[in-house]
Amino acid sequence: MKHNIRAAAAGTSLSVLLSLSMAHMFNDMFQSLVSASYPVIKESLDLTFSQIGLIALTYQICASVFQPFFGELFDRRPNSWYLVIGTTSTAIGLLILAFAPSVYAVMLSVAFIGLGSSVIHPEASRLTHVASGGKYGLAQSIFQVGGNFGGAIGPLLAAAVVAPYGQRYIAIFAALAAISLLTKRPLVRWHRLHYRQAQRPNATPATVHRVRLSKRKIYWSLVLLLLLIFSKYIYMACFSNYYTFYLIEKFGVTTRQSQIFLFANLLASAVGILLGGPIGDRVGRKHVIWASILGTAPFAIILPYVGLAWTCVLSIMIGLVLSSAFSAILVYAQELLPTKVGLISGLFFGLAFGIAGIAAAVLGGVADAHGIEYVYRLCSFTPLLGLTAMFLPNIRKAKRSDA
Repeated sequence: MKHNIRAAAAGTSLSVLLSLSMAHMFNDMFQSLVSASYPVIKESLDLTFSQIGLIALTYQICASVFQPFFGELFDRRPNSWYLVIGTTSTAIGLLILAFAPSVYAVMLSVAFIGLGSSVIHPEASRLTHVASGGKYGLAQSIFQVGGNFGGAIGPLLAAAVVAPYGQRYIAIFAALAAISLLTKRPLVRWHRLHYRQAQRPNATPATVHRVRLSKRKIYWSLVLLLLLIFSKYIYMACFSNYYTFYLIEKFGVTTRQSQIFLFANLLASAVGILLGGPIGDRVGRKHVIWASILGTAPFAIILPYVGLAWTCVLSIMIGLVLSSAFSAILVYAQELLPTKVGLISGLFFGLAFGIAGIAAAVLGGVADAHGIEYVYRLCSFTPLLGLTAMFLPNIRKAKRSDA
């Protein structure tokens, strides 16, 4: 009887993880669709690179600044409707974007889309931790790969629908976002059931695995992890916002062809992030973080000096290697503060988006002044900050369990 109960619980957890991964897939699909549509919006509204940078900054701020606050709220006041609220905000933003007549309307639309992401990321990541069954790296990888897969689909959808038919066809994806609300129903039911069971007087308290490190060392480790996020997402901003422009300007490819190259990079990122979590569970997250960020450096440094074919190959390698770091970094930080999973998720997702937004705005100005190729040469050395991973403690040897 006990075996059957355990098996049922494990099956339920897997179904929840897959549902959360699907929620992440839809969210990041809409995100990457927006960034992949920048060339169409730029041409339609006659915008400059600096204005594209401001649009990206508006989106990233709304998708970052609020995340730690939402994460803290979700830790303190769990509610089964948060994911529904986030998706609704995204649908509203996409609908406004489809008919936006000016740069200000575009900025308003991406603000709604950003707020939707700022709700979905910390809440879905927190629920992933709850449903992990102790396999935190694997669970985060399943969750993250959904997001990366969605992010890879976005440019293809932009190439198939938005590029040939125009900005107004983004309204199709606003309708798809509204339909995706149906996929949240199993999560709403599971959350209610899980929360009720946890509130029962005879419920067994969850085991909390704390690290045997001083508060000073924990906070110092968090600072190092944030620095690694900084290095990763400054470089990733080159790809998420300007890779299509780089290919068009340097190699003369079409907008549709550039979006297919972006798809290859994002698909490789999805594979890398799926591998990073389980490997971190086995060999330690510090080793994955070190190999992922620092291992990207040779490819990044060579990229600005090669032809189109090698650019494609190197961008795939960069996506594969660099993306494996985020799950390891996030779970490492959650293990440092295991009672603040929502806050940590919001902080790290928020910082990732914030850095990407600021970098997008700054790099847009640099591209206007010096050209897009200069941006890639300038940012090629940021992965060398991965050297700071050597100062992280090995927390696999420093855990204790509290009931």
